[in-house]
Amino acid sequence: MNKAVRLALVAGLALSLPMQAKAGTIVGGVDALKEWNLIVLGNVSSSSEVEGRTFIGGDLTGNSSNYTIGSSAGVPVPPAVAGVNAPGLTVVGNVSGGTKNLNNGSGAIVGGNVSSGFNLNGPNQTVLVGGSISNTNVNSNTVKTGQSAVDGFIQGLTDQKSVLGSSLTKLSKTFSNLGTTDTASFANNTATFNVGTHGTKLSVFDITASQLAAANQIQFNLNSADTVIVNVSGSDINLHQNFLGNSNNLGQNVIWNFEDANTFTSNVAWHGSVLAPTAAATTYNYIQGSAVFASLIQNGEVHLNTYAGSFTPGAAPEPTSWALMIVGFGAVGAALRRRRTARAGQLAAA
Repeated sequence: MNKAVRLALVAGLALSLPMQAKAGTIVGGVDALKEWNLIVLGNVSSSSEVEGRTFIGGDLTGNSSNYTIGSSAGVPVPPAVAGVNAPGLTVVGNVSGGTKNLNNGSGAIVGGNVSSGFNLNGPNQTVLVGGSISNTNVNSNTVKTGQSAVDGFIQGLTDQKSVLGSSLTKLSKTFSNLGTTDTASFANNTATFNVGTHGTKLSVFDITASQLAAANQIQFNLNSADTVIVNVSGSDINLHQNFLGNSNNLGQNVIWNFEDANTFTSNVAWHGSVLAPTAAATTYNYIQGSAVFASLIQNGEVHLNTYAGSFTPGAAPEPTSWALMIVGFGAVGAALRRRRTARAGQLAAA
């Protein structure tokens, strides 16, 4: 990297700092589970809804679906993207199919085209689209198209996707390598996860997909644990278990880690955050907590109560802000273009 490019990066960092300080940052790794209710690294076909914020690394298709339907008080405060609050819905690719509903003034950022149209509900929203948009009543909202021509817009989206993909895959592996602290019991068709009082806020269970499949019920006793990791080994996951007791807040403390999963099917209301970054998922009922998949056919809702624990593994990546990516990549692009222009002038003069 030559001096001009390094200076451009430094300039991008400097310009992004006020926005970071004002509105926070988006990070990869465990903190991404706190920022987003649903993260899908590839394509999503949805006919359902997400209460919190959604990131989709591919295309969004399917029938009409709803985003950020949770109360504004329950949705994490988003960081800034070139002076605009990061949205309730981010799609790196295209948006097609039935009309998508954006609620609570959440807004959207889309890298490609929006042929489905948006219903913009609640307070005024900002929608940034790389290509074109149709079937949308703008009214008093701010809708900007052709943003792919803006320096850093597309690169910022693809880089965010890359950060999430690499860091969440690494996080899943890190969780699977943690030492077991507690042992689940399986009796009377019930899987019981009883967190011991071993003086640590982190509890780790290791079970197999076949053990989980053999149970019809799940019982959690968190005791004083801040974070519970349940590592489930196996390539094909099919969830059908009912949860006993009051399990509505499990997503804030429990992360189900499916590091080996290639397929993930949930037929029941599932409690606890789900980390399955390599799984092609299909859901038929709600997930209460954060959820991460490689791709998703969504027939069930994703509810809030995202992960809120304090555990941060040492392998977590450094924060990467939207503002840094948008401004930094724009500065780098400009520097590279100046280099090419200067070099072309030198060749012409030779």
